[in-house]
Amino acid sequence: MTASLYDRDFYAWANEQAALLRAGKLDAADIAHIAEEIESMGRSEKRELVSRLTILLLQLLKWQFQPSRRGASWEASIANSRDDLVDHLEDNPSLKSRLPDAIEAAYRRARRDAAAETGLSASTFPVACPWPCERIMDVEFWPE
Repeated sequence: MTASLYDRDFYAWANEQAALLRAGKLDAADIAHIAEEIESMGRSEKRELVSRLTILLLQLLKWQFQPSRRGASWEASIANSRDDLVDHLEDNPSLKSRLPDAIEAAYRRARRDAAAETGLSASTFPVACPWPCERIMDVEFWPE
């Protein structure tokens, strides 16, 4: 049995499917795999949201619990992380409804990473995210 183009060369398959869709040749398109790939793209955008939140929450935890290490580069990193999140949510506005769950998942990771990166005990950090989404994204918010 010969593997399909989808299995052999994803890039070629994607270009072929795009051409078929643009030409209106839906009967020739690989609808099942197209649908699968679109769903996968949606999951990828959600994972990206959690990843970006994890980075920002980790930075905020380190800011709060390592005040002696604060500096301009940390400020810039936090500001850039906030900007990246704003951009991602502007590109994917329906993800805003997923923020509570995404923050919960991201905080779990950020807390673990904060303990590993700071050398502080995990018990140093709150078990649940101590900040609401509005504070996390607020450019004026710097946890003390």
